[in-house]
Amino acid sequence: MRQDFPFFRYALSEHIATITIDRADKLNAFTRPMAEELTALIDRADRDDEIRAIILTGAGRVFCAGADLSGADTSFTDKAVGPPPDFRDFGGLITLRLFDCLKPVIVAFNGSAVGMGITLALAADYRIASTAARFAFPFVRRGITPESCSSWFLSRLVGLPQALDWMLTGRTFDAEEALACGLVRSLHPPDEVPGVARQIAGNITAQGAPVSVALTRRLLWRMAGSPNPLDAHRFESRALASRFGTPDAQEGIASFLEKRAPRFEGRVSTDLFDDHFWRNHGDS
Repeated sequence: MRQDFPFFRYALSEHIATITIDRADKLNAFTRPMAEELTALIDRADRDDEIRAIILTGAGRVFCAGADLSGADTSFTDKAVGPPPDFRDFGGLITLRLFDCLKPVIVAFNGSAVGMGITLALAADYRIASTAARFAFPFVRRGITPESCSSWFLSRLVGLPQALDWMLTGRTFDAEEALACGLVRSLHPPDEVPGVARQIAGNITAQGAPVSVALTRRLLWRMAGSPNPLDAHRFESRALASRFGTPDAQEGIASFLEKRAPRFEGRVSTDLFDDHFWRNHGDS
């Protein structure tokens, strides 16, 4: 099932939602209304228990040329008076929404990604790229600073020295360098990128319990910023104890012993821990 929106295509198939940036005539450059639409689509996919993975890709030859600097919809700030006190960059709103997503996110770079085009993807769980893709974090060359929470995400993905090099120079680099430094997981011929993204999504949806996948994703992302492994021990112990005895755990064990594919029925919308769990990880 495919649905079209002003700036995106939204397709559902085999428990996978594919969101395609559909502004190829502008190299898929982002505006604030586009960011609002994308976060709404992620909300939609997150609420749907039939969806177990999300693919984000672009139409045309470029994934995303960054924020659209040519029009009023960019809305970075009023040049005359400066940013308002409550200003929030819209790339960061996307990245934070992806960070909190309950479904695994695969970004398929069908082509090059520059500026916001790459920073908005840093909170994804998988990033794969076309061999023809090129990347850049050109903020210093535009007289601005990094956005989309990239000062938090990038160094965690590729290490501080590499993040400093890319950010301080603003230079363009190729797909091979992105792969070597861990920015992307794998490279593929341009026409194979969509299929590989679906294969990754299928590997997740075919065997993993949706509730366990959501919990595992959240544990890994949140513990990436924790200063102490004791935090992970507390979270994991409580999560593990809560999952023991559930129908999903019983089915997982039974399917393993019976050498068959599991049939998990737990629902993310009703069976996942609420925010109270994450706020009180230190409680016994």
